[in-house]
Amino acid sequence: MHTTVTSSATDIDVLRVFCAGDGRYGNALGVVRDGRTYPDEASRQALAKELGFSETVFVDDPERGDVDIYTPGVRLPFAGYPLVGAAWLLDVEVVRPPAGEVWVRGDGEFTWIEARAEWAPPRTLRRYGSAAEVEALDVPEPGEWIYAWAWEDEAAGRIRARGFPGRGDGIDEDEATGAAALLLTAELGRALNITQGRGSQILTAPGPDGVIELGGRVRIERSVTLPR
Repeated sequence: MHTTVTSSATDIDVLRVFCAGDGRYGNALGVVRDGRTYPDEASRQALAKELGFSETVFVDDPERGDVDIYTPGVRLPFAGYPLVGAAWLLDVEVVRPPAGEVWVRGDGEFTWIEARAEWAPPRTLRRYGSAAEVEALDVPEPGEWIYAWAWEDEAAGRIRARGFPGRGDGIDEDEATGAAALLLTAELGRALNITQGRGSQILTAPGPDGVIELGGRVRIERSVTLPR
C-alpha cells in the first residue's frame, strides 16, 4: 500500500526498512520528500519528535540524493536504515547525508548501501551466550546505546540482536539498526545475517578499504495526514 502523509505543506512517505522475507517487521521511517517545507533544524527536529519514529529523513535534493536525518531528539550525520530507505524510495545511485557520499546498489528485493563503520555513532556492542538470552532482555535504563547480540549459527554468520538507544526520547528499542550492524560487522570482520527486534532482517558484507555493505528490504506502509 502506498504510504504518503499529506499536509497543506508537504508529503511524507512512511516506510518499513529491513523487513523480513514475508514483508513484516522492519523499522518505521518517515521521509519528507520536499525538505524545503521544513527549512531549518528547529522545524525538522520538531517534526521528527511529533512523528515519533526512530528516525525521519528530509530530502533536500531528490536527484542528487541530499538528505538530512533526525531522531526525535537529535540530528545525525549518518544512520543506516534511513539511508537504505531513502535510497530505495528515491531510486538513486548515491545518497548524501552530512557524513559523506553513500553509494547504493539494488540486488533483487534488497537495497544495499556502502558505508564505513567510523561514520556510525558510538554503540556498546554487548555479546550474550545465546539468542534466548537476548530475546529475554528487559529494556535497560536510559544511558548508553546498547546493541545486544548473540550467535544463532556462528558458522553461517547468523546473529540474533536487539538495540536499545537509551536516549530517553520515547524510543526504548530500535526494531532494526543499520549503524550498529556496521559496527558489529567491523568488529567481527565477516558477513552477517542479523535478525533484530521482532523479526527484522539486516544483511552485511565487508568490502575492500574498510567499506561495509549494508542491505535489506524496504516497503511502503501506510498513509496519515498531518496538520501544519
